[in-house]
Amino acid sequence: MALLFLNGGGMRGGPLHHQLQGAEPVRVARSAPKYRYFSVGNRFPAMHEVGEGGHSVVGELYDVPLETLLHHLLPAEPAELELGVIELEDGTACLATVLRKSYGGADQLIDISEVGDWRKWCASQRNPQ
Repeated sequence: MALLFLNGGGMRGGPLHHQLQGAEPVRVARSAPKYRYFSVGNRFPAMHEVGEGGHSVVGELYDVPLETLLHHLLPAEPAELELGVIELEDGTACLATVLRKSYGGADQLIDISEVGDWRKWCASQRNPQ
């Protein structure tokens, strides 16, 4: 089993949630405030650690069997993401998908760090204020 922080389509109600194979959420969580948060081409979110000057990201924490991670979640992730370790605001370390270190498509990144919440970002794009 592994603690996994989800902050995009894998969260409850998202298009990838079924990839969790029934894993129950542990709790709603926030990352430590040391990440930049991006919309990648308005298709999915990506976190990138910057340390100072970062923000907190809203997500859900799951205790997931490693087999589920291997056979269901990781194969469904976009190529722009990779598995990494992040810190939650309470200091807990956990796995999460993060922006691939070798990602070269900066023109596809929209900084949504100030929003810090994929669902809020998506809602704002459907209903501009």
